[in-house]
Amino acid sequence: MKNIIQSIRAAYPVSDTSIQALEACLTLCHFPKRYLLVKENIFCKYAYFIEEGMTRSYWLVDGEEITTSFAGEGSIVFSMDELYYQKVSEEFVETLEEVVAYRILLTDLIHLFETNIELCNWGRIIHQNEYRRLHRSHKERLTLPAKERYEAFKEQFPDVCQRVNLGFIASYLGITLSTLSRLRANG
Repeated sequence: MKNIIQSIRAAYPVSDTSIQALEACLTLCHFPKRYLLVKENIFCKYAYFIEEGMTRSYWLVDGEEITTSFAGEGSIVFSMDELYYQKVSEEFVETLEEVVAYRILLTDLIHLFETNIELCNWGRIIHQNEYRRLHRSHKERLTLPAKERYEAFKEQFPDVCQRVNLGFIASYLGITLSTLSRLRANG
């Protein structure tokens, strides 16, 4: 839980008591590479705190996987559709490496948000940060040339470039793999 606790406390000063309340709801899980934690059109019921490893989120559009996000150590991944709207997910979350995670029922997470102000505030902060990331990413995709998008990506996700398939990065950036390869060769 070291990476998870460190990440939680980096976002918001959560007390040991609140961490213990969270830990009481968690189940340790190990997942192989390429495992689907969340699947489109299936109600998953869980959120996953990533202790080790990396995931990516993606949509399936006309049979093509469109990468929307990456999550590494200390992150939490889940379907926002499930957590906030009680609807099946519209996206997938796939492990890109072997992953050690802690699973929590979404109902338990909601209960913690409703009854623990520290965890509620932590949840608010991580969602604010994710909204800002999505907003910035959307703006960059619409306004920046491919080279500048890639440079911004490297700043935002410094370890992703070393750990994941370049095709996933190209998909996230909205460029072709050949364009990304050319940018990397000239960069």
